Amino acid sequence: MNQNFRKKVLMVGALSLLGLCFSPKAYAADATQEVQQARTITGTVVDAQGPVIGASVVVKGTTNGVATDFDGNFSLNASPGQTLVVTYIGYLDKEVKVTAGKSHYEITIEEDRQMLDEVVVIAYGQQKKVTITGSVAAVGGDELLKAPVASVANALQGKLPGMSVVQPSGMPGADEPTIRVRGIGSLNSAEPLVLVDGVERSFGQLDPNEIEDISILKDASATAVFGVRGANGVILVTTKRGTPGKASVTVSASTAVQQIAKFVDFTDSYTYGKMWNYSAITDALPMSQWPGTANIKDYSPYADTGIRFSQEVMEHFRTGDMPITFPNTDWIGYVMNDAAWQEQVNVNVNGGTEKMRYFVSAGFLNQNSLFKTFSKNDDETFKYNRFNYRANLDINVSKYSQLALTLGGRVQNRTTMGGGEGFLFRYLQGATPYAGIGVDDQGRHIVSDESYVGPYDRDALSNYYDLGYVNESTNVLNLDLQYKLDMSFITPGLDFKIKGSYNTEYTAQKNRQNGFGTGVTYVATIVDGQEVLRKQNITWPLPYDEKRWGSRNWYAEASFNYARKFGKHNVGALLLYNQSKTYYPWDSDGSIYESIPKGYVGLVGRVTYDYDTRYLIDFNIGYNGSENFAEGKRYGTFPSFSVGWIPSSEKFWEPIKKYIGYLKLRGSWGKVGNDNTNGARFLYLPGAWQFYTGATTVNPQKRGANFGTSGGWLQAVKELTAGNPDVTWETASKINIGLDAAFIGDRLTVNLDLFWEDREDILVSNESQLPAVTSLPSSYVNKGRVKNHGYELTLRWADKVGDFRYSISPSIAFARNKVIEMLEVPPLYDYLRHTGLPVGQRFGYDLFEFYQEGTEARYKAQYGVDMPDQNVTLKYGDAVYVDLNDDGVIDANDQKPLGYNENPEITWSINASLNWKGLDFSMLWVGADNTSRALNGYFRDQFGSTNTSALVQWVADNSWTEDNPGAILPRISFTNRVHNNRDSQAWIIDSKYVRLKNVEIGYTINKPKWLPLLNYIRFYASGQNLLTFADFKGNDPEAPGSGLDFGVRYPMTRVYNFGLQVNF
Repeated sequence: MNQNFRKKVLMVGALSLLGLCFSPKAYAADATQEVQQARTITGTVVDAQGPVIGASVVVKGTTNGVATDFDGNFSLNASPGQTLVVTYIGYLDKEVKVTAGKSHYEITIEEDRQMLDEVVVIAYGQQKKVTITGSVAAVGGDELLKAPVASVANALQGKLPGMSVVQPSGMPGADEPTIRVRGIGSLNSAEPLVLVDGVERSFGQLDPNEIEDISILKDASATAVFGVRGANGVILVTTKRGTPGKASVTVSASTAVQQIAKFVDFTDSYTYGKMWNYSAITDALPMSQWPGTANIKDYSPYADTGIRFSQEVMEHFRTGDMPITFPNTDWIGYVMNDAAWQEQVNVNVNGGTEKMRYFVSAGFLNQNSLFKTFSKNDDETFKYNRFNYRANLDINVSKYSQLALTLGGRVQNRTTMGGGEGFLFRYLQGATPYAGIGVDDQGRHIVSDESYVGPYDRDALSNYYDLGYVNESTNVLNLDLQYKLDMSFITPGLDFKIKGSYNTEYTAQKNRQNGFGTGVTYVATIVDGQEVLRKQNITWPLPYDEKRWGSRNWYAEASFNYARKFGKHNVGALLLYNQSKTYYPWDSDGSIYESIPKGYVGLVGRVTYDYDTRYLIDFNIGYNGSENFAEGKRYGTFPSFSVGWIPSSEKFWEPIKKYIGYLKLRGSWGKVGNDNTNGARFLYLPGAWQFYTGATTVNPQKRGANFGTSGGWLQAVKELTAGNPDVTWETASKINIGLDAAFIGDRLTVNLDLFWEDREDILVSNESQLPAVTSLPSSYVNKGRVKNHGYELTLRWADKVGDFRYSISPSIAFARNKVIEMLEVPPLYDYLRHTGLPVGQRFGYDLFEFYQEGTEARYKAQYGVDMPDQNVTLKYGDAVYVDLNDDGVIDANDQKPLGYNENPEITWSINASLNWKGLDFSMLWVGADNTSRALNGYFRDQFGSTNTSALVQWVADNSWTEDNPGAILPRISFTNRVHNNRDSQAWIIDSKYVRLKNVEIGYTINKPKWLPLLNYIRFYASGQNLLTFADFKGNDPEAPGSGLDFGVRYPMTRVYNFGLQVNF
């Protein structure tokens, strides 16, 4: 971590901790009124069990306060008429007025039952937070509403320790993040299991106003009951339900302005020409004849070196005197709007009676595009709108039975322009700044004449202008019906539940993409010394095509639950059977099994016990079956065991309870399973074959045979898959040790978790061990193993002074994995092994330096041998790599591990909040470290593979030239491009960052006199992605460096949001 980055982190920490350093108590003295006749007041604070140690006793409105001693006693000065305020975490506040004739007070405080009974959603139920022995974290729906985002999944960043949330795209309707729980523990998919109201569903497009809370289950004791998919962690989303009382109507409305947070910048025409010509000159000439600078004033002496842009053209670029013929267009600025609107509205009604309760919600989201369309058709853009609806109903059918109906869904409409996100952003790289001026005020699409400005790939409008659009309308419906029978007539505490769920999704696509080009263009050229436009091409009518597809699945469960208290003994139990089936599932083998439904079955058991909420024991077991394995290996058993102890509830803790008010120690071990192989199904079956008829013009792997003179092609067959009857579950053994503590009158809380995971029998492909000459398809075998370990630490300081409340909560999480076995073919050298390194570890060449005078001597001085043959003719600024195997030649055997993968090993956050009367303020900082990006696409190759594409400004600024010998990137070269652009430290960049993720300020007016019908009205403003500090300046640090279409995606957005919420 370099010095500048350290300074930024320290600055963020200092600003966030300002609330601690300048506690409101420091200013409370200004509000203290001078009171006469102060005298000593003594007293004792007790609860139902006896004296309370460490309770806070403060004279209201002052800083005059003490804490009770070991016997619950206190003594302080106060005057008649003043009020003593007694506070203690877990108890209701108590106020006592000082009277003239009394100097000693016996004060009894009562437990805050709501706090003591606080529950957290866990697997197939709820549990009191104080009795949880596993690793569970939760965030309330109110916290999610602070983030003005379209996908509620993005609102989780920084909210839950141990969860990594990386958003690679800001595209409307397609901005779902990549979520990881405790890093990556497998060679296969690391996607966590997501359950909404207990059923496997996606949650990113839910309306956050519908969500009660979100919990993540991280260790085996919390996830073992899910068996089949619990290995990667579990996300539980619970929607809101009705509460008895008068109907409460809440209306929320907000409007937001979206802007580009950070995106790639390209060079202007003059810089482009300068760097292109300099690269051609330095390639063509010996180093002794180089110009000495990239800022060449006169290109005439270099006319024979292969430069593309003559002195005349460069002068036009520099002066801008002929902007139509020799344009200089910032295409990103041209095709992107300065801002785009986003609107959200929600209306929900909550209420009912003891016999029937309801929560009904309807919400609408509209997200406009940052792209300009330049079209009369408003559909030729990126845009997204969504209508969410929900009706949750709970009915007490009788004294012993309840019926719960959960109906939710959404109707969404998403439009993409041109060839879609991947096509558009991929080919923006081809848009050179001199390729045209765009569309003029007469609607003419003007491009440049290559005979004057030089060759170019395309202008930016050719990526989407008149290329049409694709519109997709999707309807999602989720229905749950649950019946609960209270069986206390058999034995107290016993109940039976049965639940059925049905989910369906249907999409209708209208495709109006034009694949024939951008239609009429006007070429800006010169005739008789005058700038003129030459019309070319024709306009193609937009085609029309429709497609429809859908999916559906169902889920069912039946369970017995038992919870009973025997004196100080609390006993609980669960026995549950579940089954699910998905119709028309996708598979990675050409959808050959699409017509066969995919199903899971499972049996779940749980036993919990605690004595006096002091000694805690949980035992869980999951028994699951999977279609991927043969009989005898199809079912897996996944047990877990956890224990907890609360020493602060012991008698011997009383002397130190004043300092450490609460302490819980917990530990767990368990085994969870995984059968997910990225879409492959029925792994145990014999190979599947595909028949086809093909000719020489089709895929060579799908050619048939042609005999005789008839010209007909015979049917052929290809083996698609190879089965393995011995394949079985991959399993993960997990250990978690945790600590929960509270200090200083419970104002400071600490949560610490340490975890270790050993994933064995990982399902991996044996492709690497099959000789290519056999042409055999690969199969899955249980030959992988990965170990993962880490920690999570969360601190929270919360306090209040009178009506002023504040809190600050920093957290940090670390997760690192190591491949123990991956069916790797032994390489020639040990340093080439992927085994022993993190999953997805990048490899590259070890960059020594960029070649310059004296490089050979410096290399020999450092390594004791002559500089190896780099397999190119080196010139100044070219990359010089280290010979790792000492064979004197740089080749593929000279690569080593470089950097990290894109999922950060370290994530941290700082949450802070202030509340004073009706005013509230919150702030969230997030950060990531130990994460890297491999720069491809726009960054490599420079000028593109045909030397006619755009050049990124960051590359131009940081590439080696004679003016910039200390650059971090090699010389831009056409002849040595492949050599200089090899994966190395130059192109694998550190993408750590610090980001002000969210800020919100609001003001609530309760029972406004001028609107007597309202219970309250709240005004608020919030912002998302407001500030980012990162060493890498070329793009947003979360944007992928590679992957989909060279890693270039719709830019991340900064959002300014203004909203109103009323309740009546």
